[in-house]
Amino acid sequence: MTTLDDSLPVTRRLVLRGAGSVALAGLGVVVLPAPTVFAAANDKYPEDAFKQKDSKEAIRLLYGRTAEPSDKIKLDAPEIAENGAVVPISVSTSLADVTSIAFVVPENPNVLAAYYKIPQGTMPNVANRLKMAKTSNVTVIVEAGGKLFSASKEVKVTVGGCGG
Repeated sequence: MTTLDDSLPVTRRLVLRGAGSVALAGLGVVVLPAPTVFAAANDKYPEDAFKQKDSKEAIRLLYGRTAEPSDKIKLDAPEIAENGAVVPISVSTSLADVTSIAFVVPENPNVLAAYYKIPQGTMPNVANRLKMAKTSNVTVIVEAGGKLFSASKEVKVTVGGCGG
């Protein structure tokens, strides 16, 4: 990651947002920076969790605790995925105060497949195309109101996507 100095990382998003603001200022439009821009630039990427081979360890590194099953989480995934390289998965929830959503695939070489921070006031709906090595349960972890909740579904993979 490139930095202007030791305190401000320059990310592609930050540079593009700054260039857009300069362009709009040239047109006479004043743009005030949103606090979330600076918060997002300072969030720590959960690198250690993404490197894990064990799902319990990945969840521990992300959240420090275990999740309890919830029927307020709707996990939409195919029962059979013909191509493990592009498995469409989506999740939505009626839980209040959702702050993050993570997808865990225990049979993948790296079990944490995706992790999203959900800004306050955002609808907690996430869709993704996951890469799956082989048939596995897909577990979604939702952090809401300071607690962890989960939902799981088995997806059968006929052609592996992670080198399989």
